[in-house]
Amino acid sequence: MLSNSRSFFTRNTSVLSTFKQNIIRTKTGVFGAPKVVISPPKSISSFFSHRSIRSYSTGTLTTPLQSQIPVANAVTNATRSPISHRAVGWWLIGTSGLVFGIVVLGGLTRLTESGLSITEWKPVTGAIPPLNQSEWEEEFDKYKNSPEFKQLNSHITLEEFKFIFSMEWGHRLMGRTIGVLFVLPALYFWSTGKLSRHVKWKVVGLTGLLGLQGAIGWWMVKSGLDEEQLLERKSKPTVSQYRLTTHLGAAFLMYLGVLWTGFEILNENKWTKGARSSNPQVIKTLFDQLQNPALKRIRSLSTGLLCLTFITAMSGGMVAGLDAGLIYNTFPHMGDDWIPSQNELFSDVFSRVSDQSDLWWRNLLENPTTVQLVHRIMATTTFFSVLALHMYTVKRKAIIPKPAQKMLHTVMGVVSFQVALGITTLIYLVPVPLAAAHQAGALALLTTVLAFCSRLKKPRPQTISYINKLMKEQLKK
Repeated sequence: MLSNSRSFFTRNTSVLSTFKQNIIRTKTGVFGAPKVVISPPKSISSFFSHRSIRSYSTGTLTTPLQSQIPVANAVTNATRSPISHRAVGWWLIGTSGLVFGIVVLGGLTRLTESGLSITEWKPVTGAIPPLNQSEWEEEFDKYKNSPEFKQLNSHITLEEFKFIFSMEWGHRLMGRTIGVLFVLPALYFWSTGKLSRHVKWKVVGLTGLLGLQGAIGWWMVKSGLDEEQLLERKSKPTVSQYRLTTHLGAAFLMYLGVLWTGFEILNENKWTKGARSSNPQVIKTLFDQLQNPALKRIRSLSTGLLCLTFITAMSGGMVAGLDAGLIYNTFPHMGDDWIPSQNELFSDVFSRVSDQSDLWWRNLLENPTTVQLVHRIMATTTFFSVLALHMYTVKRKAIIPKPAQKMLHTVMGVVSFQVALGITTLIYLVPVPLAAAHQAGALALLTTVLAFCSRLKKPRPQTISYINKLMKEQLKK
């Protein structure tokens, strides 16, 4: 069989010449990546004629080969923009606004002690609230079997139950709404090719985090409904501060991820528009500033400030989970002294093992007095860190882009307001409006710090290459 094949190709030089014409050429793409273009053979009918007719004659194609074989996508991929569509950026910014809203609503649900009013988790059918009197009574009977009703709320009426139920139901409904308004547009943008490759995987990750957040929410609520867990924690009917902070942290991460991606897309589209304008020199100057090695230190400090602000917010979640804001309602002192005594900060009461090896970390995470002190220290550190960074950058404003300078001024204003709001909330014994505003302030501070970081971010190599190409085309006009 092998000899027959060799004889066939030896006797049919036209077939060999056909394959020789199918030359592979390598070119350089837009971003310096090699692309492969396969040159179509000028005549290939001889091969098919030998398959159907046992003769060694050749024929000529009457129809161009390009009309029979689909054109390769190499050229299309090479010229495709590496930047997502501007509408994607605005969609992500809008989604971040919804996440901001649900965080505030979740805080109100916590402050009104409504979070344990729904004792079941029904991701789909739970979207429908009770619609008549009998359904309301049925939900109320379920709540009567919960530890919270038995120990704390045995006096409430059906009308009072309707209020706390509606708060928790509204919080869950908003979570479902965010899921729909995130997933459906994501599928549309993906199918229409408006998502760049690196944004696609970010959207996939954010979608997974969004689904996980719903599960974390129920995991948190369940900790306040399980009597065995409450007995082990020696706690009144309330959710675990660990699970509450996990739920809050996942929401903050979702918010930061969506917002960062939105900022990135809008910035890149702004640069693209500038490169196509009559004065692309402005974009070139901005790129030179962002790629300046002297900016590396400020960029690192801004990232550290973002992490510090996030950790401070999480320590606030621990304060909320333990109701630690209801004690030591003075500032800057805690009671008569600057800090409470060591025996109070590291009490043996919170240890759960005989050798007290867990004394240190349990007091840091479970002792309301210690948790409040930690939050005070973290908040004060964050404030002075922002102040120090502000003073540091003012002296080096010549190397910092103007948008970043303006945003850092905003950060300084927001952190000052947030500190004042936190002190006021503490002194007035955590009233619901002030406490909700303080939680919103934490997210607002994170927003401004993230915006500052985004204005210092170096452009991606693909973006630089694409923008340079646009500017060259603009100069040729």
